[in-house]
Amino acid sequence: MKPITHLLAEKGNGFWSVSPEATVFQALELMAVRNVGAVLVMEGERLAGIFSERDYARKVALEGRSSKDTLVKDIMTTKVVCVTPTQSVEDCMALMTDKRIRHLPVIDGDTVLGIISVGDVVKAVISEQTFTISQLEHYITGTV
Repeated sequence: MKPITHLLAEKGNGFWSVSPEATVFQALELMAVRNVGAVLVMEGERLAGIFSERDYARKVALEGRSSKDTLVKDIMTTKVVCVTPTQSVEDCMALMTDKRIRHLPVIDGDTVLGIISVGDVVKAVISEQTFTISQLEHYITGTV
Protein backbone atom coordinates (compact mmCIF):
# COMPACT_ATOMS: atom_id res chain seq x y z
CA MET A 1 0.00 0.00 0.00
CA LYS A 2 0.95 3.63 -0.44
CA PRO A 3 2.91 5.53 2.18
CA ILE A 4 1.08 8.31 3.99
CA THR A 5 3.05 10.94 2.04
CA HIS A 6 1.05 9.97 -1.07
CA LEU A 7 -2.23 10.25 0.82
CA LEU A 8 -1.27 13.69 2.14
CA ALA A 9 -0.25 14.82 -1.35
CA GLU A 10 -3.65 13.78 -2.72
CA LYS A 11 -5.78 15.29 0.05
CA GLY A 12 -3.55 18.20 0.91
CA ASN A 13 -1.43 18.58 4.00
CA GLY A 14 -3.27 21.46 5.58
CA PHE A 15 -4.75 21.07 9.02
CA TRP A 16 -6.83 23.11 11.42
CA SER A 17 -5.54 23.97 14.85
CA VAL A 18 -6.28 25.91 18.00
CA SER A 19 -4.11 27.08 20.86
CA PRO A 20 -4.36 25.40 24.26
CA GLU A 21 -5.80 28.67 25.59
CA ALA A 22 -8.78 28.59 23.20
CA THR A 23 -12.15 27.79 24.69
CA VAL A 24 -13.84 24.55 23.84
CA PHE A 25 -16.58 26.61 22.21
CA GLN A 26 -14.05 28.27 19.87
CA ALA A 27 -12.63 24.87 18.92
CA LEU A 28 -16.11 23.50 18.27
CA GLU A 29 -16.94 26.51 16.09
CA LEU A 30 -13.83 25.91 13.99
CA MET A 31 -14.64 22.21 13.69
CA ALA A 32 -18.19 23.01 12.58
CA VAL A 33 -17.11 25.63 10.02
CA ARG A 34 -14.42 23.36 8.57
CA ASN A 35 -16.55 20.19 8.86
CA VAL A 36 -13.88 18.22 10.72
CA GLY A 37 -14.09 15.94 13.72
CA ALA A 38 -10.84 17.02 15.37
CA VAL A 39 -8.35 19.86 15.51
CA LEU A 40 -4.73 19.82 16.51
CA VAL A 41 -3.75 21.82 19.56
CA MET A 42 -0.57 23.71 18.76
CA GLU A 43 1.78 25.74 20.96
CA GLY A 44 3.50 27.70 18.23
CA GLU A 45 4.92 25.04 15.91
CA ARG A 46 4.80 22.29 18.55
CA LEU A 47 2.01 19.71 18.76
CA ALA A 48 0.60 19.93 22.29
CA GLY A 49 -2.45 17.72 21.85
CA ILE A 50 -5.55 16.96 19.86
CA PHE A 51 -9.15 17.94 20.54
CA SER A 52 -11.93 15.82 19.09
CA GLU A 53 -15.68 15.44 19.22
CA ARG A 54 -15.06 12.50 21.54
CA ASP A 55 -13.13 14.73 23.97
CA TYR A 56 -16.07 17.15 23.98
CA ALA A 57 -18.67 14.46 24.51
CA ARG A 58 -16.85 12.71 27.33
CA LYS A 59 -15.09 15.57 29.11
CA VAL A 60 -17.46 18.50 28.68
CA ALA A 61 -21.01 17.39 27.89
CA LEU A 62 -21.09 14.37 30.20
CA GLU A 63 -19.36 16.21 33.05
CA GLY A 64 -21.72 19.19 32.86
CA ARG A 65 -18.98 21.69 31.99
CA SER A 66 -19.57 24.80 29.93
CA SER A 67 -17.92 24.86 26.51
CA LYS A 68 -17.62 28.66 26.75
CA ASP A 69 -15.78 28.52 30.09
CA THR A 70 -13.63 25.41 29.60
CA LEU A 71 -10.23 25.74 27.94
CA VAL A 72 -9.05 23.24 25.37
CA LYS A 73 -5.87 22.59 27.39
CA ASP A 74 -8.00 21.29 30.29
CA ILE A 75 -9.64 18.52 28.30
CA MET A 76 -7.52 17.85 25.17
CA THR A 77 -5.86 14.52 24.59
CA THR A 78 -2.18 15.02 25.35
CA LYS A 79 -0.89 11.54 24.58
CA VAL A 80 -1.34 11.91 20.84
CA VAL A 81 -0.81 8.87 18.66
CA CYS A 82 1.06 10.02 15.54
CA VAL A 83 2.45 8.48 12.39
CA THR A 84 5.41 9.29 10.18
CA PRO A 85 5.12 10.08 6.48
CA THR A 86 6.76 6.78 5.50
CA GLN A 87 4.21 4.58 7.25
CA SER A 88 1.69 2.82 5.05
CA VAL A 89 -2.04 3.39 4.86
CA GLU A 90 -2.39 -0.20 6.08
CA ASP A 91 -0.26 0.61 9.17
CA CYS A 92 -2.49 3.59 9.90
CA MET A 93 -5.66 1.55 9.55
CA ALA A 94 -4.32 -1.06 11.98
CA LEU A 95 -3.22 1.64 14.44
CA MET A 96 -6.58 3.43 14.29
CA THR A 97 -8.40 0.15 14.86
CA ASP A 98 -6.13 -0.93 17.70
CA LYS A 99 -6.18 2.42 19.52
CA ARG A 100 -9.84 3.18 18.66
CA ILE A 101 -9.01 6.59 17.26
CA ARG A 102 -10.24 8.43 14.18
CA HIS A 103 -7.47 10.99 13.56
CA LEU A 104 -3.70 10.65 13.22
CA PRO A 105 -1.33 13.59 12.98
CA VAL A 106 1.49 12.98 10.54
CA ILE A 107 4.81 14.22 11.90
CA ASP A 108 8.36 14.32 10.69
CA GLY A 109 10.57 14.84 13.72
CA ASP A 110 8.87 17.72 15.54
CA THR A 111 7.19 19.10 12.42
CA VAL A 112 3.49 18.49 11.86
CA LEU A 113 2.92 17.69 8.18
CA GLY A 114 -0.85 17.16 8.32
CA ILE A 115 -3.54 14.94 9.73
CA ILE A 116 -5.35 11.94 8.33
CA SER A 117 -8.76 10.71 9.34
CA VAL A 118 -10.31 7.28 9.25
CA GLY A 119 -12.30 8.54 6.24
CA ASP A 120 -9.07 9.35 4.40
CA VAL A 121 -7.75 5.87 5.14
CA VAL A 122 -10.96 4.17 4.01
CA LYS A 123 -10.98 6.22 0.79
CA ALA A 124 -7.37 5.20 0.06
CA VAL A 125 -8.11 1.52 0.71
CA ILE A 126 -11.18 1.61 -1.56
CA SER A 127 -9.15 3.34 -4.29
CA GLU A 128 -6.41 0.72 -4.05
CA GLN A 129 -8.94 -2.13 -4.16
CA THR A 130 -10.77 -0.59 -7.14
CA PHE A 131 -7.47 -0.34 -9.01
CA THR A 132 -6.60 -3.97 -8.21
CA ILE A 133 -10.02 -5.20 -9.31
CA SER A 134 -9.72 -3.26 -12.56
CA GLN A 135 -6.29 -4.73 -13.24
CA LEU A 136 -7.57 -8.25 -12.55
CA GLU A 137 -10.57 -7.74 -14.82
CA HIS A 138 -8.28 -6.60 -17.64
CA TYR A 139 -6.01 -9.58 -17.08
CA ILE A 140 -8.89 -12.06 -17.06
CA THR A 141 -10.60 -10.61 -20.13
CA GLY A 142 -7.37 -9.96 -22.00
CA THR A 143 -8.18 -6.29 -22.57
CA VAL A 144 -5.83 -3.40 -22.06
